[in-house]
Amino acid sequence: MAEKQFSKLFTFFSLYIAQSVPMSLFSTLLPVLMRQDNFSLTAIGMLQFIKLPWIVKFLWAPLVDRKTSGLNTYKNWIFSSEIVYAFLILMLAFLDLKADFWLVLTLIILSFIASGTQDIATDAMTALSFNRKERSRGNSMQSMGNFTGSLLGGGLLLILYKYIGWTAMLLGLSVFVLFMLVPLFYYRDANFVSRAGRVPIGMKDLLLFFRQRRIVPQLTFLILFNSGLIGILSMLKPWLVDLHYPMAHIGVMFSVFGSLCGCLGSYFSGNIIRKWGRGKAAVIYASCVFVTAIYFVILSYWGLLTTLNLCIGIFCLWATYGLSTVLVYTIAMDYVRVGREGTDFTLQIVVLHLSSMLVAVGSGKLADLSGYTVLFVAEAALAFASLFYVWFYFKKISGR
Repeated sequence: MAEKQFSKLFTFFSLYIAQSVPMSLFSTLLPVLMRQDNFSLTAIGMLQFIKLPWIVKFLWAPLVDRKTSGLNTYKNWIFSSEIVYAFLILMLAFLDLKADFWLVLTLIILSFIASGTQDIATDAMTALSFNRKERSRGNSMQSMGNFTGSLLGGGLLLILYKYIGWTAMLLGLSVFVLFMLVPLFYYRDANFVSRAGRVPIGMKDLLLFFRQRRIVPQLTFLILFNSGLIGILSMLKPWLVDLHYPMAHIGVMFSVFGSLCGCLGSYFSGNIIRKWGRGKAAVIYASCVFVTAIYFVILSYWGLLTTLNLCIGIFCLWATYGLSTVLVYTIAMDYVRVGREGTDFTLQIVVLHLSSMLVAVGSGKLADLSGYTVLFVAEAALAFASLFYVWFYFKKISGR
């Protein structure tokens, strides 16, 4: 039984890491390569468009739900999407970034559409493969896969690029994406039951999701819960630059050490939620967010900016983010409607990402105008508001 459970968890870990490694690599490597090739900052700014498919993927999520029923149909969506994803990465390997810039940009956007489609199907399959009690374990694999993808794509592959170059690295990456599908090929689940595809679903279901009676408090939770971390995460690299840390050190502290801490937090989070329940875990994690924000206020205000103190802060920041992310994913899956698992989960994550973008943008503006200490104080205030909201929110729904 334990071996079967491990195989199941590893399957989902493999799927999430397959989609996240190329995304992390492109998001991290391309701006560096473009600046080295003397691209304008305007052209580099165009790279933001590669993230667009993951913002609007809710538009075709109903199609995925409508065309799925049993486990094999979900697997077909994932296999098809990942094969397209790997093929597009393979095509990119033979292009020159400077000479074929617009074609490279187009192919990356298309590849992100494919990975976004895989994500919709994988999220729906996760929601249906784990019962409510076990769901947090599946979401731990989701979060760990994303953090490991950041570690590999945004850290180790950047180092490897210096030795093997663009073509060899992308050829290997396309093979890696396909190799990560092997566990899914052997994955079986006799208890898998889906009513997706049997329930009529269309674009109007996107609007009907927001008309549910209990959805506003849930969306408020999603928007507020990690807000006390997002601003710190978005401004941590610039802060380290301003503290005169070399880029190599920042990469190790942020992309490698930080991602490992995120994986660690994600790993333990699923078991904590399973053992203590969503409500207690939410209060504990919200308290961790608040303490982390206060820690950065203390570091900045009193100037306790040693490398050790900063590494402790990075550990708290990323480990707490790992803990919280699993909880957010788990609770979001509790709010999916029957037959609309992919659509409803995708909608919630899009709301979460959009709110995080707004917090990150606002944090940059606040830090620019008033300094990092004021930013950290503002983040601590958001974290306290989140803790206050979580306390009463889960107290109200504890009977569920």
